[in-house]
Amino acid sequence: MRAELHAEWTKLRTMPGPGWLLAGMAELTVALSAVAAAVATCGSAGCGHDATRLGLMGVYLGQAMVALLVVMAVCGEYSTGLIRISLAAMPRRTTVLAAKAGVLTGLTLAAGTVAVAGSVLAGRLLLPGSGFTPAHGYPPLSLADGPTLRAAIGSVLYLALIALFSLGIAIAVRDSAAATGIVLGLLYLFPIVIHMIADEDTQRLLWSLSPSNAGLAIQATTDAAVLPLSPWAGLGVLAAWTAAALLLGGLLLRRRDA
Repeated sequence: MRAELHAEWTKLRTMPGPGWLLAGMAELTVALSAVAAAVATCGSAGCGHDATRLGLMGVYLGQAMVALLVVMAVCGEYSTGLIRISLAAMPRRTTVLAAKAGVLTGLTLAAGTVAVAGSVLAGRLLLPGSGFTPAHGYPPLSLADGPTLRAAIGSVLYLALIALFSLGIAIAVRDSAAATGIVLGLLYLFPIVIHMIADEDTQRLLWSLSPSNAGLAIQATTDAAVLPLSPWAGLGVLAAWTAAALLLGGLLLRRRDA
């Protein structure tokens, strides 16, 4: 397994783009979180906002960069024919998939940790200026606070699951445009479609099945009780989507020619 991990790391390190996408993910995540913290207002006590979710708002944009990184890394091998060389040198295809998953998840966890920590810091600095003060019932964001720590750790895990989900889809589809469309459609278009449904019961059911809506429930700290799923259960839904995508990708990788 060490040889496979080294090979996947070497391929990713020598490709143009992954480093910029990881850096862009961290920067965009922090930037959007900072904008959300600066724009939101809380004029009185009990203004109804979840300050932690506001401080981590950038994760909603950062996930797109993670998906693009994974799709580019995987589908780039198919478009150039490099996958044939990879599978000839490493014929155990399940091990190859595991190595790709290990390298991409490790990089996402590292960049995601930086992005989430920067978002929490931006929220801590900017939210008080928007009225989120102790006088209004909002202490400064701090990782020493249990719910905030859970939301931060969960956000990093969320990004890692998005990377693995994108990996499974990319391996199954093998085309960068199609894989990108499927992943981003499920993450961004599916939630929009849900809001167009009038029936509340159907809407709540689809919300519970949406990978992004359910997964980002892990960030909830003040309104978790009214959500269709608890924070960890929501992340579990995303984990189920991820497992299904990896299973599909793994089966197709074993059965198809390169």
